[in-house]
Amino acid sequence: MTRFAVLPLSVLLLVLLFLCTESLAKSEESEEYDVAVPSCCGFSSPLLIKKDQWKPIFETKFGQISTVQIGNGCGGMGPYKIHSITLEPNTILLPLLLHSDMVFFVDSGSGILNWVDEEAKSTEIRLGDVYRLRPGSVFYLQSKPVDIFLGTKLKLYAIFSNNDECLHDPCFGAYSSITDLMFGFDETILQSAFGVPEGIIELMRNRTKPPLIVSETLCTPGVANTWQLQPRLLKLFAGSADLVDNKKKKEKKEKKEKVKKAKTFNVFESEPDFESPYGRTITINRKDLKVLKGSMVGVSMVNLTQGSMMGPHWNPWACEISIVLKGAGMVRVLRSSISSNSSSDCKNVRFKVEEGDIFAVPRLHPMAQMSFNNDSLVFVGFTTSAKNNKPQFLAGEDSALRMLDRQVLAASLNVSSVTIDGLLGAQKEAVILEWNGNYRWRKNGKWKVKRRVKPEE
Repeated sequence: MTRFAVLPLSVLLLVLLFLCTESLAKSEESEEYDVAVPSCCGFSSPLLIKKDQWKPIFETKFGQISTVQIGNGCGGMGPYKIHSITLEPNTILLPLLLHSDMVFFVDSGSGILNWVDEEAKSTEIRLGDVYRLRPGSVFYLQSKPVDIFLGTKLKLYAIFSNNDECLHDPCFGAYSSITDLMFGFDETILQSAFGVPEGIIELMRNRTKPPLIVSETLCTPGVANTWQLQPRLLKLFAGSADLVDNKKKKEKKEKKEKVKKAKTFNVFESEPDFESPYGRTITINRKDLKVLKGSMVGVSMVNLTQGSMMGPHWNPWACEISIVLKGAGMVRVLRSSISSNSSSDCKNVRFKVEEGDIFAVPRLHPMAQMSFNNDSLVFVGFTTSAKNNKPQFLAGEDSALRMLDRQVLAASLNVSSVTIDGLLGAQKEAVILEWNGNYRWRKNGKWKVKRRVKPEE
């Protein structure tokens, strides 16, 4: 009996952590929901970053870029930079050189993504699209006019990660602008590299540096702006304006023929991995989106309807970094283990999340996400492994405990086999479940629980 009982104890401990909790009244006094959520054991960054902690990188009337850093120690590949990029209608994010792997999700709006890696490529992007750009790519982004169905602004969330083949320079961000790339070199290097007269380089250096995001009208051929080349500069390149115009037309035609169309993956147009009245989930990995091959990042999306719960589960292969897109709810993360019971830094936590918040759960840490009964909860997750990371569930039809010997499980919980049969057989749902203690409201500075009252039959 001992030979069989020792093996599953590490898994069975998860049951005890969920079932053997303090009473509701006691937990309300001891747990705080609005304080900063500390880092995890071996995970040096906080598990929760609130929406007001986003740091602006760039902001004008045409758009903005904000960033946070999370997941230091996550999967051995962190920290990860998350950027929120927002473009007003009919604007352009000017060309950038990527220093890191970039995987993104489109939260609203529509636009056109153009980039060059080994060849020129282009794709239309819109609400729900997922795509990846490789390090070394040069890309720019154009937003389309207002769309009442997709949203007035083009907004996307992107995660940037470094592969283990590159040394990370902390001064080297996720990307740099073409302006910085060009004029980081001195004039003699640029003159020799491009094979143009010194006057051209000097004239270009004297132009006003454009912002990262500009109005599309400023980039339309024939419309004057402070950084476009003037006719006299064009003549220096090709001798006459007519020759330049003809050359530009020819190059535009050749470019049109060479640019390859790429295909994104849209979460709203694809079959979910799981769907029920309580919500739906979908996971995107390298099998669904070929460009994820070679990336260390996968994408998932969870939509919980009001009063629902993503059942207790853990990721065997990946850390999960999630951004709340809509609604509000609670997240529970277990951090206790046999070796960490005496550590005050490794206590179980739960915290409230709402739109714009980011939360991270390290690999193999059991978790559950719950929506309030007066609001849904929608979040997109970036997982730090694009391989098949199949979550393991504690309860429900897909429970990992159902694969264990019933007598061994009963001995571990010190109950009868009949009790175990009833425990494992009661829940007929899987993955996303009804949450019975799901309504919380603010009173005297504390969050409290109002349990759902079942209607009388």
